[in-house]
Amino acid sequence: MTSQSQGIHQLLQAEKRAKDKLEEAKKRKEKRLKQAKEEAMAEINQYRMQRDKEFRLKQSKVMGSQSNLSEEVDERTLGKIQELNGSYNKYMEVMLKQLLNMVCDVKPGIHVNYRATH
Repeated sequence: MTSQSQGIHQLLQAEKRAKDKLEEAKKRKEKRLKQAKEEAMAEINQYRMQRDKEFRLKQSKVMGSQSNLSEEVDERTLGKIQELNGSYNKYMEVMLKQLLNMVCDVKPGIHVNYRATH
């Protein structure tokens, strides 16, 4: 009987050792998974920062060129406005005189399409 209880005791100890080894393996696996997750997150953050930096550079180049175009358009617009104002001031007097002459100098006459009815 002692040999049976000794065999049972050995089996229980072997079972306990196997259980302990399984627990250790699970802990190591969880630790490796956690470490891999942290490394992946760090890599993702680094990649995100790199892409964000590239985006900002491209955005600044595009926005910079757009602001240059905007300034050029503003300059052209102001130049055109000044040109039109100068033209207006130059020809205003002449045009007013011509308009007043045409309105005030009425030459009465019979229209060519008028038919006299008797």
